[in-house]
Amino acid sequence: MRTFKRLPAPVHDAGQKIKVIFENCYLTDAQKIRLCEICSELGCDWVKTSTGYGTGGATDADLILMRTYAAPQVQVKAAGGVRSLDRLLEVRTLGVTRCGATRTSEILEEYKVRFQA
Repeated sequence: MRTFKRLPAPVHDAGQKIKVIFENCYLTDAQKIRLCEICSELGCDWVKTSTGYGTGGATDADLILMRTYAAPQVQVKAAGGVRSLDRLLEVRTLGVTRCGATRTSEILEEYKVRFQA
């Protein structure tokens, strides 16, 4: 098991967060793993699967890989392909803590109906 050392960051000192966006559809697994390691070493707050402009979005395989290789304090954000409440709930079980969803209002409405919130 690799030990991660959080480096001091002026961004964090200013109360800001650091999110690094990968474009997983263009990367090999080895590149994704190394990026997760680098982001962990630098103390990033999130790693994100996609900008939404590439040829692919958040796959289960990528989310599992990112959650496995990013340090526990680095959150994983899924972007691309999270278009329903069911999909949102699925990616949460993989360790995703945030989603970039263009259908947020529809997902929230579905949540309200299903869970009477």
